[in-house]
Amino acid sequence: MMIRAFVSATALALALPVQAQNVSAFQFTEAARADYPGEIVLGTGPGQPQEEWFRQDGALQVRNTSQATLTPFLPDPKSATGAAVIVAPGGGFLGLAIEDEGFRVARWLADHGIAAFVLKYRVLPTPPDPATFRRELVAMRTGRGQASFRPPADTPPQALADGQAALRHVLMHASEYRIDPRRTGMMGFSAGAFLTLSVMSADAPDARPAFIAPIYGRQAAVPMPAKAPPMFALIAADDPLFARDGFALIDTWRKSGAPVEFHFLQNGGHGFGLGRAGTTSTDWIYGFHRWLDVNGMLASEP
Repeated sequence: MMIRAFVSATALALALPVQAQNVSAFQFTEAARADYPGEIVLGTGPGQPQEEWFRQDGALQVRNTSQATLTPFLPDPKSATGAAVIVAPGGGFLGLAIEDEGFRVARWLADHGIAAFVLKYRVLPTPPDPATFRRELVAMRTGRGQASFRPPADTPPQALADGQAALRHVLMHASEYRIDPRRTGMMGFSAGAFLTLSVMSADAPDARPAFIAPIYGRQAAVPMPAKAPPMFALIAADDPLFARDGFALIDTWRKSGAPVEFHFLQNGGHGFGLGRAGTTSTDWIYGFHRWLDVNGMLASEP
């Protein structure tokens, strides 16, 4: 995939791990590992030896991922549509906003008949000592002080491998999950949007998403496969990271002839997950649900 300029790497750094606008609180607390039933180890290779789960400003995060996993959130069989979405949280490839951009999104999808799978992918290493990490994270996000880590310019190879493995797993076990492989796609937030576009661009024969939804991610053009999937894209006009990228991503899809829907929200900033109160980002996911329906992804039978 094409390499972004360093300014985008810096932007991702400022976004770690979630809600780039909320830089004043920086309240860290310890947290237990999320324990949802049915978590699947993807077996893509080792990550970091010491995974840490914590809360930043109340939201659950994870960093130094030890191994990639996939957590299913399956709908009630009576309301299941047969559609499925792999959900990739953001975090600058240095951590994962796994609650606001993972579990909460997956629960919403499952409640609306869509099987969802939260991908905990491998990220780049950060200092194992929590105090050191938190001090350097604050320094990086405020621009006051030095940090030993920076985000990459684009999707790291291990994260791409995890995204492809997640899609392969879901497609191979489609009958067990009662989903339709032709209606199985991928959604990513911020760095997760980078990953989603990377999986699409890699165009592996056994890991092709039926649709993609990059949410407040890069807006630059990306390499396109021979047949691009339908895309739902969304970003706020006041996003401090990617709103000034232009609209080359959308133009690329239009020129390819692939279906595309683009929402340029008036406000919401960055890292708003399912929506930020008092902005037009609230309830955006209903538009995504409607888009899936209009594109024939929500049939009643798998």
